[in-house]
Amino acid sequence: MSDHLQTALSLAATGAPVLPLRRGKVPFGNCPTCTDNACGGRPNMKTPGPCRCPAVCHAWAAATTDPAVIASPAWAAAWRRAVCVGYHPGGAGLTVVDLDDADAIAWARTALPTTRTVPTTRGEHWIYRGTMASRNAARPGVDIKSTMAYARYLGPGTGTLADLPDAVRALAVKEPSPMRPATVAVPAGTAGGECPHRTPAYLERGIAMAEQRITEASSAVHATVYRTFLAVLSRHGRCGCLTDLYVTRLFTAAQNKGETARHCADAWTNARTTLGL
Repeated sequence: MSDHLQTALSLAATGAPVLPLRRGKVPFGNCPTCTDNACGGRPNMKTPGPCRCPAVCHAWAAATTDPAVIASPAWAAAWRRAVCVGYHPGGAGLTVVDLDDADAIAWARTALPTTRTVPTTRGEHWIYRGTMASRNAARPGVDIKSTMAYARYLGPGTGTLADLPDAVRALAVKEPSPMRPATVAVPAGTAGGECPHRTPAYLERGIAMAEQRITEASSAVHATVYRTFLAVLSRHGRCGCLTDLYVTRLFTAAQNKGETARHCADAWTNARTTLGL
């Protein structure tokens, strides 16, 4: 039995739904049966659908405490490739405040009550008893992971669990921001004739750079995705370059970083609205 599988079984026994995470610390992608939502579920989404696929291919919605599922043949290949164990905090009645750097930790020490703390690669996880809506980039260097989200399991941590404070709940409330005219230039579309950007080298380089920007984001992933979509649309949004193939590549890169399809669609729509497309 692999160390990750043993850790997952031990964690599940405490009531925390678990799942394997692959390289990049992201969930495994959909199996062939579930690809492109063919199963009727909502793969890798915030809202689980009716799919009962035995594979671990629906991100946080696949997390389970059932040892028979965790150690099943359907999950075996994923555990062999897993780089760490993930869990669904909301399913365990918990909220993880993911502090990504020293500045975020300093803020938490003055703004939040002490609770169980787990060291991470660059920062800390502060874990509270109670659930709430999850939110990426709740403030600089701070992500909230609770319902409909996953977090890495990095050990039991130290300290006593505190109840989820209102100060954390308030971070999930998004204040509406006024629409502002875009400051980026939007190229005029071509009225007939060939699109000036539709050359293999130019377009491929732009999409590849956008994918790389999203993939390399270490924090504020949702904001990075939006800004990347905005940049791509500002250059190609009115000239006919962006076929479904390229849009799918951008969405896939975002989902591989943990974004949901709904978040991708919202970011894309917001970027188009900002640019007046």
